[in-house]
Amino acid sequence: MKRERNVAVDQRDIIDIISIDEQRGGVVLTISDHLDWSNTSAHQEILQAKFNAYLAFVEGGQLVQQYPEAENRSVTFNVVFKNRPDGEGRKFPDRARAVIESAGFKLRYELFAESYNN
Repeated sequence: MKRERNVAVDQRDIIDIISIDEQRGGVVLTISDHLDWSNTSAHQEILQAKFNAYLAFVEGGQLVQQYPEAENRSVTFNVVFKNRPDGEGRKFPDRARAVIESAGFKLRYELFAESYNN
């Protein structure tokens, strides 16, 4: 996986943002989701592919190889949505959470600057 500037959910082979949560001490891998929900099915497929890439990155040992400070830290996947998910889109993170948590990681998501999207 590469780490670059101007990254986004539809670039599967790139980890968008890696950071350390200073309060909790864990590693946070953020997905920057700028897509709208006009095609919810396609959007969910893109998110699923990105989650799979992130899981492979962590489980395959690349995270610790590229960021040794991540060793022995909890891992949280964080999705930041630019646009509010539609009805089906709101269900997707909960389904994904079950898979991610069964692998030993956490998932959280948020809507970025909701006031800009009204």
